[in-house]
Amino acid sequence: MKRTYIFFIALIGLAFATSSKKTLSTAFKDYTPENAYKVYALSLPDSLAFAGELVPLHKPDVRERLDRELLVNTYWQSNMMLLMKRANKYFPIIEPILEAEGIPDDFKYLAVIESGLENVRSYKGASGFWQIMKTTGREMGLEINSNVDERYHVAKATKVACKYLNRAYKKFGNWTLAAASYNRGVAGISRNLTSQGVADYYDLYLGEETRRYIFRILAVKDIMQNPLKYGFVFDDDDLYDHPPVRTVGLDTAITNISRFAKQMGVNYKELKLSNPWLLENHLNNQSRKYYELALPEFSGD
Repeated sequence: MKRTYIFFIALIGLAFATSSKKTLSTAFKDYTPENAYKVYALSLPDSLAFAGELVPLHKPDVRERLDRELLVNTYWQSNMMLLMKRANKYFPIIEPILEAEGIPDDFKYLAVIESGLENVRSYKGASGFWQIMKTTGREMGLEINSNVDERYHVAKATKVACKYLNRAYKKFGNWTLAAASYNRGVAGISRNLTSQGVADYYDLYLGEETRRYIFRILAVKDIMQNPLKYGFVFDDDDLYDHPPVRTVGLDTAITNISRFAKQMGVNYKELKLSNPWLLENHLNNQSRKYYELALPEFSGD
């Protein structure tokens, strides 16, 4: 009798919860009982390519590795939604540079998995959207010191990444291997190819990070190109936009960037957000180098 009573109370509670959902105030754009949260297995795409190079989806381990990354990125919904919002803001900066440098457009997704399109710093010291190491950045012409770090300059860092990728492609003649080398290094990938006697990324036995690397790119690419297919619902005005900026050139030092910002009609925060490569509240510039600063068209003050 007691068990029946408890079951009856539970049914009443379930009915109340179901009926309450119909009038629940929510931030979500579509909330109905029919669309209640469920966890589904995913159907893999019939075909997939990276930079025009086909992924061998007929291989069981390849399908399994792709499935893992699609599941991880689809069901980490908050992160994936943020990535799509940021992509709308930063892809318009990255895409034309890739095109001009002869790098396939798919490499913009490499930047996504490297940094989440944020100017982050890894525990190994790699920094910026493209996670460039200090030594590599300097070798390829970026200014990196305690005052200025151009790894945080999206356009300049993208050009450096392109330079690296073009060299890797020249070495391997294959964009997938060039992308893998961005994680493992050209020398590392070359050693693996030689020691294992294979010529293709998908035939290599690799450590976990590099083994997952291309598949993370592929997963992000397929989800971003087909958001509705993976359950991501948004309107264009939900995405982030890059604020319009004007460019100011100078070849002198700035003794106080806060004061300089006010003279330019913006505040310190706005100038820093537009120029994250400026690390301090002054610009040394003893060499009289020419810099271009991006300034928002409209100040929040």
